[in-house]
Amino acid sequence: MNITIVGTGYVGLVTGACLAELGNNVTCIDIDKSKVDMLNKAKAPIFEKGLENLLKNHAGKKLNATNQLPQTAEVIFICVGTPSREDGSTDLKYIENAARDIGKKLKSKKDYCVVVVKSTVPPKTTESLIHILEKESGKKCGKDFGIAMNPEFLREGNAVYDFMNPDRIIIGANDDKSYEKVYGLYKNFKCPILSTDLRTAEMIKYTSNAFLATKISFSNEIGNICKALNIDVYDVMNAIGIDKRIGRAFLNAGIGYGGSCFPKDVKSLISTAKNVDVSPKILNAVIGVNENQPLKIVELAKKKLGTLKDKKITILGLAFKPDSDDMREAPSIKVINELLASSCKLAAYDPIANENAKKIFGDKIEYASSLKGALAFSDIIFILTEWEEFNDEKLYKDKIVFDGRYVLKKKSDKNYEGVCW
Repeated sequence: MNITIVGTGYVGLVTGACLAELGNNVTCIDIDKSKVDMLNKAKAPIFEKGLENLLKNHAGKKLNATNQLPQTAEVIFICVGTPSREDGSTDLKYIENAARDIGKKLKSKKDYCVVVVKSTVPPKTTESLIHILEKESGKKCGKDFGIAMNPEFLREGNAVYDFMNPDRIIIGANDDKSYEKVYGLYKNFKCPILSTDLRTAEMIKYTSNAFLATKISFSNEIGNICKALNIDVYDVMNAIGIDKRIGRAFLNAGIGYGGSCFPKDVKSLISTAKNVDVSPKILNAVIGVNENQPLKIVELAKKKLGTLKDKKITILGLAFKPDSDDMREAPSIKVINELLASSCKLAAYDPIANENAKKIFGDKIEYASSLKGALAFSDIIFILTEWEEFNDEKLYKDKIVFDGRYVLKKKSDKNYEGVCW
């Protein structure tokens, strides 16, 4: 099938590369010429495990990049960003602009084409794009072109694997022809493929992320209680996770969640609820716990060390999760800002996120090029991302360690403090 992907961020690029791997002809569209050039040279502009290998296999063959929409597309995926506004609502200008450009292209297109929204958007958004597409194309949705909503459930760092091995596939469509076209892309996957209307598909995505974020904030709330009672919260969560009604996933207490999805999507769902006069008490609490959680590790340090002024501190881990260079909403940002406000001197190391961190902190902190160099900077260590290379107790001999991710799992050590255990 001839596929066009509009937007080459995490979702768009992984979707395009994986669809090429499945045998489709894929054209990736981006307004950033440098990105287009990189993709055509089989270079990934983001770090994502397995992605560069797919690009090497398919760039210039099954996958090509350009800044112009082609006429040949049978399915056009919209994968542009949907960032949060200051009030938590979703800024839809990029997706609306994409719809306008696609509508203009549909005007001269003879063959039936399905426009698929893969960006995470509030319920009713995909329906609202129909008007834009019809206005710009002069054509009728359901007759001359189709529209569908196909949410993604990709974990950064494991996105290629998740695309190729999904738990479920959701196809929201208002007509059978649109559904069947999208279904044709996924029919060989061995997982449930659920058919819904557009609005339900949008809500499934928000509900999934909100529930996972809720599990994390719940675990952190319990972890804070456990810390005060001298209980290891991981012993608690490992036990309750055996219960098949609960499950162990996303019960890891620590310094909170970050990334491009959970913070944005929970806030957007809260905004959506308010727009229909619903007060989402649990979701507001999820956000509240998560905003405060990163500061718990700084509070521990102040309690143990007294003043932090002029203290030299090493930060291990900057990305919001391992196997990613993504700094968006990373808990490390709050921790570092709080430490800088306390007049600390900081050096940081992350296996792949140093360059992205420099865009945020500039020369306010030092950046170590290796774990060895970072550890040599000071005897006070904050572990903020659970990279595997940090998981060696011998590295921290005679160091004071504040662990935000249960990396070391020490039970009794006067020089070790876990944020929730």
